[in-house]
Parts: sequence; C-alpha cells; structure tokens
Amino acid sequence: MEFSSKLLENAVAEMAQLPGVGKRTALRLVLHLLKQPESQTERLVGALHAMRNEIKFCKKCHNISDVILCDICANPRREDETVCVVEDIRDVMAIESTGQYKGLYHVLGGKISPIDGIGPSDLTIASLVERVAQGEVKEIIFALSSTIEGDTTNFYIFKQLEPYNVVTSTIARGISVGGELEYADEVTLGRSIINRIPFENSLKS
Repeated sequence: MEFSSKLLENAVAEMAQLPGVGKRTALRLVLHLLKQPESQTERLVGALHAMRNEIKFCKKCHNISDVILCDICANPRREDETVCVVEDIRDVMAIESTGQYKGLYHVLGGKISPIDGIGPSDLTIASLVERVAQGEVKEIIFALSSTIEGDTTNFYIFKQLEPYNVVTSTIARGISVGGELEYADEVTLGRSIINRIPFENSLKS
C-alpha cells in the first residue's frame, strides 16, 4: 500500500494495531477522521488520553472504574456474599446485561495459559483467595469460558479455596463448550447463571 504522506502512513500503521483492524480498515477510519471537523478529532484524542491516564481498577474486584471502588461493589443492594469469577470486563458487561445476577464480581484479568506464559501469579487469584479468607463470601461462581484454559483456571482456583468454607458453583453449560462468554446471548447467559451447578459436579462430566 503506497502512501503520499508519511503522516497518513504513520496514522494508519497505529490504527492497524487495534484488534480486528486491518490496513484497509485503518485507512478508511483515518480518512474518515480527516474529513471530520478538527474539534471531533480533538474530542476523540482527549477521551483516549483521559481513559489511558485516569482510569482505575476497583480495589475490591479489579473491574475497570473511574473511582477506587466500582459502582457494583459500592452498591449496597448487591448480594456481597456471592462472587462471580470472570476473565475480564467484557464478561462483567455480558452478565450485567442479563439482569439476572445480583451479586459481586472478581475479574481475573485472564486465564491460566502456560503456552502463552500466563501463570496463576499473573492473575488476581491471590486477592480472590484473600476475599474468601476474610469470611464474608459464601459462594463463588465460576463463569469462565468453556475452554481448556478456562477449565484449568477454574480447577486451580477451586483447589486454592478448598481450605475455606465456601460453596463453589459453575454456570450451567447452556454456554457452548469452547465458546467465549461475551458472545453468548443474554437469555442463555442469564439462564446459565440462574441454573448454576456445584463445581464438583462439573468435574465428573
């Protein structure tokens, strides 16, 4: 792809680093921005800059937040004895959209994947165990994707929580095996939360 401007080429190259954005799509986006009023581009740049520099992670559940404690953890109407363990913020958004879950969350920040160099210490597993050890949590719901990495992470956390008096369950397999949680439809995901099963039972299947 030939560029008549080095500035344009650099902008396209940076845009193309975004997930799912190829060089042609990046070029289309950059040319679109060039046609817009300068103020619109400045608002976009300002929003990205503010997000990158000011965004926080909830000190309790590690969800993305504007303040030190996210809206979900700070909500007194949430059931704080139940914690749903998810991979990332997209899964929190997917479950919240069902309107079926009223407990809290714990965002791991990924899944155990030795092939990708991701071990337990790279995730927020230690702080989850600490939350359970404090005695306020009565049930942990595993809501990771039904993949080898997801199942491995579930089992590792399950073993870490064995010394504590906490119920562990996993979402019902209305979610297809190998499927990513964020792509499940709201009805299926909502039913999977409601019809969760003891985690020990999932090990036998």
